[in-house]
Amino acid sequence: MLAAVMFTDMVGYTAMMQEDEQRAKSLLDRHRKVLEDLTLNHQGKIIQYFGDGTLTIFGSAVEAVLCAINIQIELQKDPKVNLRIGIHSGDIVYDDDGIFGDCVNVASRIEASAIGGSVLISRKVSEELVNHKEIVTVSLGFHQFKNVKTPIEVFAIKNNNLRVPETSTIDTLVGLSKESIAVLPFVNMSSDADNEYFSEGITEEILNALAKVEKLHVTSRTSSFAFKGKNVDIREIGKQLSVKTVLEGSVRKVGSRVRVTAQLIETKSGYHRWSETYDRDIEDIFSVQDEIARTISKNLIANLAVSDQKKTLVKSSTRNMEAYNLFLKSSHFWKKWTPLDIRKSLEFLEQAIKLDENYAEAYSALSGCYVYLGAFGQMPSTIAYPKAKEYAHMALQLDNSLPDSHMSLAMVNFFDWNWDDAYKSFMKTLELNPNNADAHRYFAYYMLAIGNNKKAIAESERALEIDPLSIPINASLAETYAHCGMFEQSKEQFLKTLELDHTFRAALNGLGWTYYFLGEYDLAIERLNQSQDLLGDPLKSNAALGYIYAKLGMKSDFEKCLIKLEERAKSEKDVSFLFDYAIINMGLKNYDKVFEYLDLAYSEKIGGLIFIRGRYWKEIHDDPRFKKLIHKMNLPCD
Repeated sequence: MLAAVMFTDMVGYTAMMQEDEQRAKSLLDRHRKVLEDLTLNHQGKIIQYFGDGTLTIFGSAVEAVLCAINIQIELQKDPKVNLRIGIHSGDIVYDDDGIFGDCVNVASRIEASAIGGSVLISRKVSEELVNHKEIVTVSLGFHQFKNVKTPIEVFAIKNNNLRVPETSTIDTLVGLSKESIAVLPFVNMSSDADNEYFSEGITEEILNALAKVEKLHVTSRTSSFAFKGKNVDIREIGKQLSVKTVLEGSVRKVGSRVRVTAQLIETKSGYHRWSETYDRDIEDIFSVQDEIARTISKNLIANLAVSDQKKTLVKSSTRNMEAYNLFLKSSHFWKKWTPLDIRKSLEFLEQAIKLDENYAEAYSALSGCYVYLGAFGQMPSTIAYPKAKEYAHMALQLDNSLPDSHMSLAMVNFFDWNWDDAYKSFMKTLELNPNNADAHRYFAYYMLAIGNNKKAIAESERALEIDPLSIPINASLAETYAHCGMFEQSKEQFLKTLELDHTFRAALNGLGWTYYFLGEYDLAIERLNQSQDLLGDPLKSNAALGYIYAKLGMKSDFEKCLIKLEERAKSEKDVSFLFDYAIINMGLKNYDKVFEYLDLAYSEKIGGLIFIRGRYWKEIHDDPRFKKLIHKMNLPCD
């Protein structure tokens, strides 16, 4: 069942028992009496008493928080009980022996990080409070808890004179793992600024190598790279990423020689635990990366087995350094995530494979490029998907241990609507790398497609827990909320995304749609126009505006959007606009035309059809033609 789990615990009870046993028992009885009365008032159920603590569940996260606030208010009265409370929500397994699940463990860890007189909650619970402005919360940052795989963002209830602990206090209470590290982007010290891709590539190789060390928590690439080019104090980086150490360095490449410097720094004190400079031939770059990764692992993990210390973490992916150079260039353009840059990435990868036909990573990345182009209508799916599948299989034949190759295959099958095969590949990807934030993000899309909204939200939230500063992952969570009709949560999440980058168009577009469904039409149009202005091309991004103008009866504005769409379709013949026309006609309630375009989109396997079950398309869900379309796509019907 889905529940909010609340743990309470009396601070200093054991010492109190030694000093004044009668007083301690009296306060314990008061604690339990107040809890029983207020839990009943808020439709909760006490599951277990243990010593001076309790475990309670609620059907509503809001009721759990209100109950916790009222408990603390009551226990501040004489005789005062110094109590700490922690709350988390999620799936639990519930039987006669008690309740079980990750949700219970997280709630327990949050409670253990609280101080007397405070109520701490997880981000998930905090998001349930968006419509309750009377409850004030404050973020205490992300924290790594024992036996919890990924950092959890903790919030404190601030109102009603409740105490709010310092972030440093939480770190002390939970014992922030010494085995935690963020790898900051190495600085390009080469005279040629275009060598930026090379220093980034080395950084990522080291980061990925460290992520293979079982006992080491490594912050994901996106969150680490969020500090690129910014003069942020190491202590602040440690606080934001919840890590105790940071690896930073520089790369200078001159001809066939390369100099790599690296230093390991403690975030609390700024103390340099280790530093080294490597002057090598470019052909030795893999051994340098491996040596840095193994040295860091040994430095951070005192009880690392000797066999682990000698394990190769960075293996030579190719013996052809020019091919490797081309691969790094392709990676640089891939991360820009635009159709033009993806095509540049593809060109570099094709050149790399010509130089080394056994380059598994290059085939894997090439598969990803074709998936992107097919899914976004930048290339006919009949061309893109077979190529993507071919290259993914070639990569796996060369190296079956590459998580990215399995994910590429998952995405090919996903967009090709081979749901069972896609599921198997997603599972293999997450088995090989359970902390792959993008894998969780795309698996959430899979769950949206098959109609498992609850699992989709959980996977999206997991992706954000792993990579909290990733702008696309923040936006994806907001999109997932919107898809599920949770528009208030979607709005808040889109706004958080835009705080990270106010020019991120996907968030502006998503926020525009969300405002529309919340009935805030002026704001919807304003955000969509803002997104269009960032493009600098009035012919682009007109479908959403056209839909809203049609719905609001703004005929003149609608007609302008339609004309622009038609002009663009004539000039960009290689790009599919079937989905755009379907959206605009839905705004006109011209449902015959909507299904005409959707059927054509089905024939071309346009990627957007995967999200057809979402709230945006709800007005056509009762049409028999919609159910027929879902059936043709082999998706489960409601």
